[in-house]
Amino acid sequence: MQGRLLSRAFAAIARHNTSSDSRSLLKGIHGRCQGFSSQSEPCREPPVLLVRVLEGAGVRAFSTTPSLFPKIVQTAFATTLCKSRMTVTSCGSLRMSCSSGGGTAKCHPFSTVSLAENARGVVREISPLVRGGETNQRRVGIWLLGCTGWVFSMVVLGGVTRLTRSGLSMTDWKFAGGLPPLTVEQWQMEFLKYQNSPEYKRVNKGMSLDQFKFIYWMEYAHRMWGRALGVVFAGPFAYFLVRGYITKRLALRLSTLMTMGATQGLVGWWMVKSGLEEPETEYAQPRVSPYRLAAHLTSAFVIYSGLLWTALSVMLPYPQLSSGRAPMIVRNIALPVAALVGITAVSGAFVAGNDAGHAYNTFPKMGDHWLPEGLMEMKPFFRNFFENTATVQLQHRILAMTTLISITGMWVATRRLPVEPQIRLLLNATLGMATLQVTLGISTLLTYVPASLGAAHQAGALTLFTIVLALMHSLRRPLSTSFATAQLSQQQKSLLKAWKDPSFYGSWSCNHFFPCVTTAVAV
Repeated sequence: MQGRLLSRAFAAIARHNTSSDSRSLLKGIHGRCQGFSSQSEPCREPPVLLVRVLEGAGVRAFSTTPSLFPKIVQTAFATTLCKSRMTVTSCGSLRMSCSSGGGTAKCHPFSTVSLAENARGVVREISPLVRGGETNQRRVGIWLLGCTGWVFSMVVLGGVTRLTRSGLSMTDWKFAGGLPPLTVEQWQMEFLKYQNSPEYKRVNKGMSLDQFKFIYWMEYAHRMWGRALGVVFAGPFAYFLVRGYITKRLALRLSTLMTMGATQGLVGWWMVKSGLEEPETEYAQPRVSPYRLAAHLTSAFVIYSGLLWTALSVMLPYPQLSSGRAPMIVRNIALPVAALVGITAVSGAFVAGNDAGHAYNTFPKMGDHWLPEGLMEMKPFFRNFFENTATVQLQHRILAMTTLISITGMWVATRRLPVEPQIRLLLNATLGMATLQVTLGISTLLTYVPASLGAAHQAGALTLFTIVLALMHSLRRPLSTSFATAQLSQQQKSLLKAWKDPSFYGSWSCNHFFPCVTTAVAV
């Protein structure tokens, strides 16, 4: 079985290679391996699997791609020609030089470490992010998906906090947080701080203590929910890191996301602080800076997308697409659509920051006009797109309808393409969610932005973003050649263990070795 797989692997490598010298070399080895599999009993199975071990349990794929092939020829392949212990022990009568058919590869002694260095560039692209097989992948993946769902709830809770005007109820901030007011005196002290804020003086003057408690608890819950997420993320992360489940690549990615999550609290306070300042005019209502609100929401989306993409990459480390033009066509269409979904979501943050949803509560016209007055009256000109209520709402309407039309066009353009069922499901879900999201947005506008519909609209934006992100992840470029194999035999596992020992190669010269495998990836 493995002999046939190796023959197919070499044939695929030769087809992808564009170098005539390397092709001759590979064809020569291909012929040797085919003849080798029919030799005497000790040689019936390929004697060597030259495998770059990644702390895994077995070999799942012999694979290469046109883009990776030059690396294999220039680095790992030239050195793998010099290694085989089994050749000496059971097939010592077979010999071949280190160059064949005009190939230019040269053999030289090297250690396990040098081979690892040479193969690293080839293996990194297709190695999993979690060590220890599918069980550990599932554990880490479920944890990451749980953290992703937690961030989703944080975004929705933040929207409810803003819609109930609770975000400015706490006038100070501590990184680690603290206990809420527990006595009447503590509540009176917090209420007194709020009474000195511009929002109380201009919007909520005359508010009772019980009404204040409601908005205080909303903001307090939002802050503490974020701090709880930090504990839920950092604890298992440290555990998986100590147990050796997580690779260096994944550790670096998760450390970056954890740092971004920690700074998100600072960005949130930076946003709230802008709402505690006196407005420029006596008629303006105090509210947070739309720029800071957009930065806070955008960073939350970035953290969410990073967690979701990483969780999917852990649980589905290898692309599941078949080869062909259909996935490539869908990917080329979906990429700009995904960018448009993200831009539309960010524009929604400026609608929220300017309270633009409370103006022009008609559709499709804005009041009595298609284009309202005062669209570009601010100076300098660029401020209109971020601070002018009419312009901000109009551009959000245009972006939302453009997104819906683009998603519909993507669905129509790809409906007859032969794509995998999961891709078809995600395409259908994208169209359905985009339609629902536009409906929610129009309903929210026509009903003067009630908290329930406003929160549903914000949750819908993140849901649509999630589906599009899952679609892009499913459309990752697949490896062009992949051969599934059985688990390694005990003899091969022993060979791999010995291969990692530098003393294994100490006394052998190049001419003792017969190569029959060029590249395999252990997972």
